[in-house]
Amino acid sequence: MIYAIGDIHGMRAELEELLEQLPLTDDDQLVFIGDYVDRGPDAKGVVDVLIELSHRHDCTFLIGNHEAMFLSFLGWDDPWYFGAEAFLQNGGDTTLQSYGYFEDCENFALPPDHDKFYRDLVPYHVKGEYVFVHAGLSRDSLSLSDIEYALEHEAPRDILWQRSTSELPHSLGATVIYGHTPVPDLQVRWNLPYTIGIDTGCVYGGSLTAIRLPDETLFQVECKSPEYTFG
Repeated sequence: MIYAIGDIHGMRAELEELLEQLPLTDDDQLVFIGDYVDRGPDAKGVVDVLIELSHRHDCTFLIGNHEAMFLSFLGWDDPWYFGAEAFLQNGGDTTLQSYGYFEDCENFALPPDHDKFYRDLVPYHVKGEYVFVHAGLSRDSLSLSDIEYALEHEAPRDILWQRSTSELPHSLGATVIYGHTPVPDLQVRWNLPYTIGIDTGCVYGGSLTAIRLPDETLFQVECKSPEYTFG
């Protein structure tokens, strides 16, 4: 089985509770859709949990637009790291606080295991009849029939930021599993043909969602922090 987990955004308690719910076996794979940091209170704690989990299970971690902004803010140089100018405007202060950045910003460095975690993030993952991306794919890519070609030629900004996947049909021959666009009604957004959005807005007072594939069983944990609300 594959378990795909939506945007976490620093919500460590909800992540830990959700993981406890999952009936994982040694043969299962977990795919995390990106946006581990920003807005929520404990980005560092979230990554601590994910690193420990990866020592026990087969995990794939995608990069989200918030990781792209964070790493760009830290001065990392790569086409997938961009948006430093928008980092603090998008909840980046909570990430910096969780890492102790403001205590000595001149000499700040990520813990070595976290540095490796971020460097190992991947832009997409294809497994069987599923393709996992953070935000989605561009209109041009959705019109293609070769998923590997589409992904290899997709722009980082589209994979990490665009919001059109949920609204458009496609001919990729695979089900697109994506996050990035939160929905306030605590439901996974189903958009036929062949797209499933799993960002249910935990950091906005919604829930954190995992979907098990291929049987499409949902596991959800509601936000425990009343100060976070949609709006």
